[in-house]
This record gives sequence, structure tokens and C-alpha cells, in this order.
Amino acid sequence: MTFDQILLFALFGVILSMLLWGRLRYDLVAAGGLLVAVAFGLVPQEKAFSGFADPAVVIVALVLVVSRAFENSGALTLVTRRLVSDHRPTSRHIAMTGGIGAALSAIINNVAALALLMPIDVEAARKAGRPPGVTLMPLAFATILGGMVTLIGTPPNIIASGIRERLLGSPYGMFDFAPVGGAVAAAGLAFVALVGWRLVPHRADQSAATKPSSFEAEVSVPEGSTAIGRHPTDIDEEARTADVIVLGLVREGRKLPRMRMPAIAAGDKLRLKGSSDAIAAFIKALDLQQPGDRQEGADVEADQPAGRTRRRSGRKEDNKPEGEEEEQRDKGPEVVEAVVRADSLLVGRSAGAMRLRPRFGITLLGIARAGTLTRRGVHDNYIAAGDVLLLTGRGTDSATLDLLGVIPLSRASVAGTSPGRVAITIGLFAAAIAAASLGLVSFTIAIAMAVAAYAALGIVPAREFYLQIEWPIVVMLAFLLPIGAAFEEVGGTALIAEGIVTLTRDYSPVVALLAIMVATMTLSDVLNNVATMVITGPVAIGLARELDVNPDTFLMGVAIAASCAFLTPIGHKNNTLIMGPGGFRFSDYWRMGLPLEVVVLAVSVPMLLVVWPL
Repeated sequence: MTFDQILLFALFGVILSMLLWGRLRYDLVAAGGLLVAVAFGLVPQEKAFSGFADPAVVIVALVLVVSRAFENSGALTLVTRRLVSDHRPTSRHIAMTGGIGAALSAIINNVAALALLMPIDVEAARKAGRPPGVTLMPLAFATILGGMVTLIGTPPNIIASGIRERLLGSPYGMFDFAPVGGAVAAAGLAFVALVGWRLVPHRADQSAATKPSSFEAEVSVPEGSTAIGRHPTDIDEEARTADVIVLGLVREGRKLPRMRMPAIAAGDKLRLKGSSDAIAAFIKALDLQQPGDRQEGADVEADQPAGRTRRRSGRKEDNKPEGEEEEQRDKGPEVVEAVVRADSLLVGRSAGAMRLRPRFGITLLGIARAGTLTRRGVHDNYIAAGDVLLLTGRGTDSATLDLLGVIPLSRASVAGTSPGRVAITIGLFAAAIAAASLGLVSFTIAIAMAVAAYAALGIVPAREFYLQIEWPIVVMLAFLLPIGAAFEEVGGTALIAEGIVTLTRDYSPVVALLAIMVATMTLSDVLNNVATMVITGPVAIGLARELDVNPDTFLMGVAIAASCAFLTPIGHKNNTLIMGPGGFRFSDYWRMGLPLEVVVLAVSVPMLLVVWPL
């Protein structure tokens, strides 16, 4: 071993140990490792930050914006009505979403498949009251497994086909991977649905963070709402679907219970009970109170207590800078759940007294508090430190919320579902996938074009881009990639591959096949699966020739193994994507990933010997 190889092996060992330890933030560990590599000359200074231009890093950021586009347009609502259920058992839910994800991954990029299904899965988890990580990790693994079925399903298959064409004379066909890959995907999906999800770490802080607060909210009925003219029983279906309870309504300052509710009229306020996501879904379903100009321009300030209406002045609000007003007009309508800090301006005061809407462009929909609330209306109730508020309006930007002394916990879009917007959103995404599949542009460029179109059409307002991206994860990946590239350049991966050849030369070909698959899996868990396949593919063919056996058996085995990156969040982009939303630590993945890799080996090796005999 050369001195550089020894240094890189040691550095990788330290980085992985620190990440597994979990006491320091993973992006800081990655940054420290990169700086050490640069200091020792292992990574050239000019390549230190090249990871930020890597397509893998760009894709991780872009697909999160794509997910937001599908949410904002209402495209996900069409699916969640059938897919999301708080009564479906966890195993059945995982089998359903994982099966769809695996099927999609066989024909589109598996990152794109996860991006489509991840928001649906998170919503299902919140409605069922379980941590999203319990189902997110099985879903991510299922989308990785599905890519093994076809030539275009995952990059290692494409690289394996190229290696075969170069070394053996002809490439693989579209479905040559299907017999072995399909069996592995089916077995893996059965494992994650029946057993694997039970192995996902379940910490108390994850449960607390994902358990939705229950609000008693008052939501205005504007002109044009589909609720106008309907009675309580007429909106039960929408209430049931959104998972809210309609308590009654407020008309001209008088509270009317559900049993005495007349037909709903414009200007009424519906009294609801449910989580922030449920109330947001109900607002969207009936086109109720929308934060925007049509509401903010009303002549009468509704946040004042009954009998004390106040005319709005025509002057511009002093505490809203002109640039910020422009930014807020770009915001999509949304409902924000926020907790009140101890030093908040709101503590001890009511929304009516603070005049939240005329001063800050914010409407208070509801308050959630431990204990019993008073019988006052939402806008007359005194706010206390620790209360969770349900807010809407043009003033729900981070700067205004920070000024008020509240911390946003979640945001939910309440933009109405438009068939045209849904068609455009899905059409742009489908066009991007088609362009990438036909080789017209790379997948990264195709997705970037779709994201740019979403921004131009206002489906995802530009200011939302930065809110959707998990920056610590993006930074971690960008810092680790140059170290991985240096490891390959100094011959570290080649050294490992040569060792495998030496150790397995005198054993049964089946043992040699198993050994190189295990080594490939191990490399793929810490390195890019493309780089892993580039190194181990030729070695697999060389090893098969030395053993005088069928090269396809070994090359197919390595292609399967290169896709099985289940032990770390850096092994595959799908693992990285779920790290933030699932609340995972670096050391959480192996608990389900290790037995899944054993299942893959147990199924794939016999299948390889049958489909591609030695």
C-alpha cells in the first residue's frame, strides 16, 4: 500500500466512526474530513468544493422541489384520497406504497419515484399518528430494489451493459435483468413490509415531533366557496376525508352549534377541530379562507371582537418593507403551525388586541394548548408561551414570524386543486423523464428544466425553493464526494478488488461469487454506486475468466450488489433524501439494511445460478 492509500483508508475510518458515533452534526464531520484531506494533499485544493457541482448533489436538491410542486398543484391530493388511510395496517401500507415505488423505479429514475411518493407517505404517517421514518425507510429501500428489474432502472445496470459490450462483445437487453432483479425486488419488498419496518429505530423525540397538534379553529367562508348553501351533513364527506370535525359556525358574532347550523353563507366562519394538515386539507377541499389579496383587502377587520369592527385605512403598513411586500405576493397560500416563544410579543395578548391582520398580514385560525381553553373565541383568547398557533395569510414569512416571537413547526399548502395545474405539473415531469430516458438530456438537466418551468408558472414560488431543501444533507454529500473520488484515484478501491481475487481464487466459484458481491455491497454503502460498478465490473469478469466460469453470472451478481446500498445514508441518493424527513441518524440505516442485504444475497445467488448457470 502506498502512503496516500494508508492515509485515505485511515481518514475514511475516522469519518465513518464519527458519523456512526452521531454526537457531531454529519455535515460538520464531512466538512472536517474534507479539510483534512486537502491539508494532507489527498484532495487538490481546486477540487475541494467540486462536490457542489456533482449531479448527485443537484438531484438531491431538485427532487425535493419537484415534490413541493406536486403538493402545491394538488396532484398528490388525487392520489392520497385513495392511498392515504389512518386505518390501514402499517405492513399493508408499506406493501402498497413500496410496490408502486418499485414498479415506478423499473421505468423511471428511482430518485424520481421516491420524490413522487415521499410526501404521500409522510401525510399518511401524520394521519395515522406514527413517525414517518417507520414507513419512509421501507419506501426508500423499495424504490432502490425496483431499479434492479430493467436496464434503465438504475445506473449500475447501464454500466454493466457497457462493460459487457466492451469485454464480451454485446450489451444486455432491456429485460435481461428482470428474472434475477424481479425476484430480489419481490423478496426485498416482502421483507420490508412484513419485518423490516419493525427494525427501524423509534425514539421518543421522533414521536413527539410527528404527533400533530389538535386545534379548534375558525375558518372564514368567502364568496365562491363550494360550502355556500350547504348544511353540516352536506360537507361530512369532505370533513371525513380531511379528518376534521365541524363543531359549528359563527355568524355575525354569534356561535351556533352544529345541531343548530343553518345553510352556510358567505361571511360565516366554520368552527373546526383537527390537526394543521387536516384543517389545511379541508380549506383546500371547500375553497375556504385563502391567505391572499382577496381576504387581506376586506373593508372590515374580522380579527376584532364582535361589535368592534374596524375600517381598514388606505395607508401602507410601516413594518412591511416594500421589497418584502413583493416577496409575499410570490408566496403560495399556506397554513403555518408555530409555537409561541416565552419572549414573544403575543404572550398575554389576544389576536384582536394585537391587530394581527392589518398590522402583520396574519390571520389566527386556531390555538392548541395543554389543558383547557377558555370559552372565548379564537381571536379573543389570550395567548400564552408554549401555545401552538395555526396561522395563515401573506405575513407568514420567516422574518415576520421571528418578529412576533413564534417558531414555525410546519407549513401546509391550501392552494385549490386545479385540473389544469395538475395536468401541467404531471406533464412537465413526464416530459422531463421522457427526455432523459431517450437520451436527449441528462436526468439532472431534465429535472432542472422541469423545476425552472414550475417556478416560471408559479407552481413553486421562487422563495419556497430554499425552504424545501435539506441543506445539511446537501452539504454533507458535497463534502464527501471529493474524498470518495480521491480514494478511487489513488487505487484504494482497486486494491480491495485485487484482494478479493487473491482470497477467492482457490475456493468454489459460488464462494467467489458471494465474496465479490459482499465486497461490492460494502463499497456501494460508502461510495457512489456508479464508481463501485466501474471498478468491480471488470474485476468480476476477470475473476470469472480465471475460474473458467460464465462471466455473466459474476457481472450480473456485481450489478445487483452495486445497487444494494442499504447501510448508510450516503450509499444512495434515496437514503439521503429520507434522512431529514424521517429524523434519522447516520447509524440508523444498518438496522434494517443489514438483514435486507442478507435477504438479497440469499435470493440472488441461487437465482443467478439458475438463470445464468456457471
